[in-house]
Amino acid sequence: MRDLTAVEARIDASAARFLGSAAGGLRSGLVEFTVFGIKQAWACIFGASLLAVILGAHLWYPAGAALARNDFLTIAAVVIQILMVATKLETVRELRVIVLFHLVGTVMELFKTDIGSWSYEAEGVLRVGAVPLFSGFMYASVGSYMVRVYRVFDLHFDRYPPRWITAILAAAIYVNFFSHHFIVDARWVLLIAVGVLYGRCVMHYRVFRHRFRMPLVVAFLLVALFIWIAENIATWSHAWLYPSQLDGWRIVSAEKLVSWFLLMIISVVLVAWVYKPMPLVLAAGQGSGRTAPRWADRRRAL
Repeated sequence: MRDLTAVEARIDASAARFLGSAAGGLRSGLVEFTVFGIKQAWACIFGASLLAVILGAHLWYPAGAALARNDFLTIAAVVIQILMVATKLETVRELRVIVLFHLVGTVMELFKTDIGSWSYEAEGVLRVGAVPLFSGFMYASVGSYMVRVYRVFDLHFDRYPPRWITAILAAAIYVNFFSHHFIVDARWVLLIAVGVLYGRCVMHYRVFRHRFRMPLVVAFLLVALFIWIAENIATWSHAWLYPSQLDGWRIVSAEKLVSWFLLMIISVVLVAWVYKPMPLVLAAGQGSGRTAPRWADRRRAL
């Protein structure tokens, strides 16, 4: 398991001792499934905590409180971030990427709210223009998930495209989020480019005893789906609203799945500059089955 924090390493060792008695068959399969779910929840801890605060504030935050709800959400997000680093659940190296996500997201928020793509309640002082500062943390939560899932599932890749090409694609996607309001929307061309560039890439991930394989594009789709579900919870909680929801909440358009899918590419490219995508080479004497216990990294200098 690569680059686990000290806390995660202790949890991983304890889990290995506790679950080590699981032999083959159904019990082993249930262990793998359970550990997969726990690791996903662990990787989502920042985003899940922030979403829980947003939902709780919608349900129980007192009307007329001296501190505006949006300011409370910003302070809560800062506290969560500090606790993540202080308790060594997140490394300083990862924090740099998360801060970059925050900045990239806030710039987009400023433009999108100005043009009317979505809106926030006009309250509080911890904001830039019409954008409350907690909004950047929602993008940062995606970055937090990406870097954590890379570590806890020990991700490796076959046929990962050159990083300089992915950087160009990510830049084009980011520009299109702005430019499509003024010129032709190129998102479908960009989707095709993603398919061409990442279509052959396969992701290897370790759950507990076994390694599994998944096409990377499928992983993008699954993550985008879960972000879209979280977005529905957040808009129901009035963290922000789309124009179609101003007269009453309704489910977020499925078209937003395309936007989140493309955002995943930007997220992956940013994380790839911290954790260089590494291929897997089966150790000498090992078979090709998914249960092979030993794998070797093809180490390259970052």
